[in-house]
Amino acid sequence: MEAQDKRYDCSRGAVTYRTPEGELKCDFHPACCKLTVYDWLKDIPDTLTQDLFEVRFKNTRKLFFRNTSGQRIEVGDTVVVEAANGHDVGIVTLSGPVVLPQLRRNKIDILNYEFRKIFRKAKALDIERWQDAIAREHYTMIRSRQIAVSLNLNMKIGDVEFQGDGTKAIFYYIADERVDFRQLIRCFADEFRIRVEMKQIGARQEAGLIGGIGVCGQELCCSRYMSDFKSITTQAARTQDLSLNPQKLAGQCSKLKCCINYEAAAYIDAHTNIPHLRGPLETEEGPAYLVKTDTLKGIMWFSYEQNSMTNMFPLEAQRVVEIIRLNRKGVVVPNINPRKEAKLPEFMSAVGEDSISRFDEKGGASKNKPQRRNNKGFRGKKRGNNGPGNNNREK
Repeated sequence: MEAQDKRYDCSRGAVTYRTPEGELKCDFHPACCKLTVYDWLKDIPDTLTQDLFEVRFKNTRKLFFRNTSGQRIEVGDTVVVEAANGHDVGIVTLSGPVVLPQLRRNKIDILNYEFRKIFRKAKALDIERWQDAIAREHYTMIRSRQIAVSLNLNMKIGDVEFQGDGTKAIFYYIADERVDFRQLIRCFADEFRIRVEMKQIGARQEAGLIGGIGVCGQELCCSRYMSDFKSITTQAARTQDLSLNPQKLAGQCSKLKCCINYEAAAYIDAHTNIPHLRGPLETEEGPAYLVKTDTLKGIMWFSYEQNSMTNMFPLEAQRVVEIIRLNRKGVVVPNINPRKEAKLPEFMSAVGEDSISRFDEKGGASKNKPQRRNNKGFRGKKRGNNGPGNNNREK
């Protein structure tokens, strides 16, 4: 089997290929698996979860099933599972004790929840039917969008997922308002001859389904590990002194980036140590105006020139609190510029070490450099010392 015979399906984390005998095979490819979970409890036996498995379908849709087939199921197996109507085909992505944290994350009670069943490992005929259904997804999505436009419905169909047996499809759509799609469902049923399920999602969920690379160079958080989306406000950006530029704060979903909330709590906690200034600091050299604040370091930068960033000097937040307390008592503080007293340590860069002039000699020739010999082989004696007028001529 050669590499060109393989077909990668990153939306399902699968690799399909045909054997030399012509049989269609499907293998698990964990490199392209959305919402992947690292199994840090691998090979640890657990009787409570020995029959529970996480099965992945298209993109970020994952469900939990109980193995009732009597077959040995392992991670990476393609299995046929129970569905509401008919059966579906998916890939096992998780097993063992690590399933318990995922059940708690999805608010599933392992003792009272009725898990659907895993019927068996997928056979060649099941995989053939499954791949035929997958091949219909792209055309169905394009055609469904055309039908929605013809019915003047204010909605966007973002993705279509066919069930493993090809008898049902899930249409994921986005809409800003309530949509009456009863006529749309009838049109879909007549056009595609399948059962239709409409599922509304948000813009963030759509970005997770599609996937992509963020401005940080990594895979989108909503596609990599996030399953619940918290509200994000511009107040979190203001707390971190971020520029309120919509083009920089918005992600690929045209909403505020989820990562804005990651460090918001740390900045809110750091702001409790930063004093709030209502005016300049009164000093003997004149009023000192606040220019900028380094919240995490707890350093505030001042300048004697208002609305100017020239001749700035830093002050620690605790020092500023003392100065404010003295100013309220009517005391004018002398010389608060620490650069005149002692220079604060700064970051030293190694850029100068790359300069080619660092090999040049400084201060003339080296003292240890050997002197040149004259024509007669003498070292360190001038020619005039052995001339005709020298009485100490060497014999």
